[in-house]
Amino acid sequence: MRIDGGCHCGHVTYEAEVDPAQVSICHCTDCQTLTGSPFRVTVLAARQNIRLTGSPPRLYAKTGDNGRRRLQYFCPECGSPLFTAGEGDEADSWGIRWGSIRQRRDLVPRRQIWCRSALPWIHSLGGLPGAETDA
Repeated sequence: MRIDGGCHCGHVTYEAEVDPAQVSICHCTDCQTLTGSPFRVTVLAARQNIRLTGSPPRLYAKTGDNGRRRLQYFCPECGSPLFTAGEGDEADSWGIRWGSIRQRRDLVPRRQIWCRSALPWIHSLGGLPGAETDA
């Protein structure tokens, strides 16, 4: 599936080819901290299938709870998270941050990881009252 997207301010943009079956939710505490939300959604793609079309992102490296370093790519202007990648053998597979993708409605998560960090109320959101907009 062909997708495109970018950061909140439009400084960093990209195009990519992804497999819609490679969408996952991560409940790890790093993803919770980096997003300010209870989880993060990511679409995996081969690095060679991602083409930057705007300005380059900035990079931040963090060692996760599993001991592996993760490279976090984000917009240097607005701070939007865009990509993640590993190092070494894992450098060829990048995660595209779901919120930056224009076609995100078509990319439904297929699995969850780091569920031990999932917040206990996460599966009861459907019962909360909701509004179509912030009225």
